[in-house]
Amino acid sequence: MSTRMEIKLPQAVEEIIGQINDAGYEAYIVGGCVRDTLLHKEPNDWDITTSATPVQVKAIFKRTIDTGIQHGTVTVMKRRQGYEVTTYRIDGTYEDARHPKEVIFTPDLREDLKRRDFTINAMAYHPESGLVDPFDGRKDLEAHVIRCVGDPRERFSEDALRMMRAVRFAAQLDYKIEECTWEAIKELAPSIGKISAERIQTEMVKLLLSDHPEQFWSFYQCGLTAYFLPEFDRMAATVQNNPHHCYTVGEHTMHGLSYIKAEQSLRLAMLLHDIAKPVTKTTDEKGVDHFWGHPERGSKMAEEILRRLKFDNHTIAMVKGLVAYHDRRIEPVERAMRKALHQIGEEYFPALFEVREADVMAQSEYQKKEKLDAIREGLRIYQKIKEEGQCISLKSLAVNGGDLIRAGIEPGQAIGVILEQMLQDVIGEPSHNTKEYLIQRYVP
Repeated sequence: MSTRMEIKLPQAVEEIIGQINDAGYEAYIVGGCVRDTLLHKEPNDWDITTSATPVQVKAIFKRTIDTGIQHGTVTVMKRRQGYEVTTYRIDGTYEDARHPKEVIFTPDLREDLKRRDFTINAMAYHPESGLVDPFDGRKDLEAHVIRCVGDPRERFSEDALRMMRAVRFAAQLDYKIEECTWEAIKELAPSIGKISAERIQTEMVKLLLSDHPEQFWSFYQCGLTAYFLPEFDRMAATVQNNPHHCYTVGEHTMHGLSYIKAEQSLRLAMLLHDIAKPVTKTTDEKGVDHFWGHPERGSKMAEEILRRLKFDNHTIAMVKGLVAYHDRRIEPVERAMRKALHQIGEEYFPALFEVREADVMAQSEYQKKEKLDAIREGLRIYQKIKEEGQCISLKSLAVNGGDLIRAGIEPGQAIGVILEQMLQDVIGEPSHNTKEYLIQRYVP
């Protein structure tokens, strides 16, 4: 059951384990921190499991926080940092594919490990006795396999979110999902509908921000998107008979994801940029497909989807804008770029260039070089405008409302009209952005 090996633990973790052992109880690091350490990665958290009950753990340490007593978890404070210490437990009956009806404490570490989701997360480690790996998690790590502990249908029936976690771990680690585990996901996919939008969002974002966001396709292949993002299923089935494209909308989207950096709004915008293509598709008399108006329609659909999945307002606003303008062609000259910055909004730049480039990279070779050259020249011009501090909004205009009032303009709507006239002038010719010129030109 135990394998001799050495994992370097933080001093505070060693001290916590040592104090629990000195009090007569077992204690191990467990789960993700063991997995990550074996993969030579720095764990985000160091979770500790113990045979001691929460009351016994609280008696051992001076500073503790009751973070989840009903589930057996106490946070122990060491060196100004918190470490979760959880009693070995057995989960009772799951009645809603989400939560156990009760939690039963157990003195048996193996019983605790066998309730966990995947073999690679069902390992424990003690500095003296070594690795405890009853389900061959280390072997699955070496084989690059995601496998459930025990019967996958039981694990997924206990908590349906584990199906998304399997796909997410496979994407993060670039692993394969073991066949029985995969078949169980396909069979039980409808039960993901019992999971809250917040939990689904968390797993979806973790996958999208991984090194393999294109593995979002696995959510579709195993039938999960049909229940949390059915719009994607229509994208996957939508063919694009158009010289600019060589993939279905769904395939194009996956290729686009692989070309854009791992930032939440960018990856979400790439996932949703063509979400409205299935509902705007038309085919002309030559058999060529068109998707007129899909950015504007897609912006509205993206907002509906992100609200459904409980995203924050800032993310929703950013993704909406990027989807709305992702197909807009901006002539790579300074005046056109200033106008676009004013009309679209500075907040969407330079992200919009990144979305547009990833979009083109995932298209056919038809005019690809010309399109990429135009985007990159546009980015260069944008950077020049920013570096020179050229005026593109009222906040950087050399004249404000107070200046106009002092120049004799009565307070009221006329102030706004004159300022907008001045701004359009300056956007056309940056050298006009001086108080002297603007007052002389626009104040009677």
